Amino acid sequence: MKENYYAEKLNAKKLYDVYETDIPRIRQYLDAEIDFVRKDMKGSEHVLELGAGYGRIMKELAQYVGSITGIDISDGNIELGKEYLKDCPNTELYVMDAHKIDIDKEFDVVLCLQNGLSAIKGGNPAVLVANTLKLLKKGGRAYYSTYSPNFWDYRVAWFKEQADKGLLGELDMEKTKDGEIICKDGFRATTYTVSELEDLGRASGYSWHVAETDGSSIFLVIQK
Repeated sequence: MKENYYAEKLNAKKLYDVYETDIPRIRQYLDAEIDFVRKDMKGSEHVLELGAGYGRIMKELAQYVGSITGIDISDGNIELGKEYLKDCPNTELYVMDAHKIDIDKEFDVVLCLQNGLSAIKGGNPAVLVANTLKLLKKGGRAYYSTYSPNFWDYRVAWFKEQADKGLLGELDMEKTKDGEIICKDGFRATTYTVSELEDLGRASGYSWHVAETDGSSIFLVIQK
């Protein structure tokens, strides 16, 4: 079985350190993603986040929703997350593969942020979208984000920062191009194009739209 980089290497404290960035434009991007979702919340929603890590986004959104459940494939992330979210009583975290979700519950909102469709390995993204939409109540919304091509230079700078911290291998700058970041230790970070997101939206069979925010993120939003 091919190693999952996020489960085996870039997790727990290392993942936390990824977001302790010294690059102001990256901090703006991270805040803008959360703001894009938060503006649609009415305060009573039950939310599911795929690839929730240690709960960074969950903690930011918890006060704006009824409850928020996060799943992540890494035991280390969940262990750290339970401590990180200890003051957020309306949150729950579970070790779970997003391609094999076992939750007997429907949600008002499903989130797959921070380039999640690319980061969540091990299955067909179109199937992942279809399966997560099954978890939505009628009228519910799903949000999937990727990087805007306009954000490329900042994204590369952020990954260089991570490599300098020892969180990733050294970037292979000859191969890093066309939206794909490749490290010499084998790590690859890809993205989705607008066209690919539109294809996923059409395949869903529901109402959808694609929107760019902050010049850094592109969202596919599907309403059931």
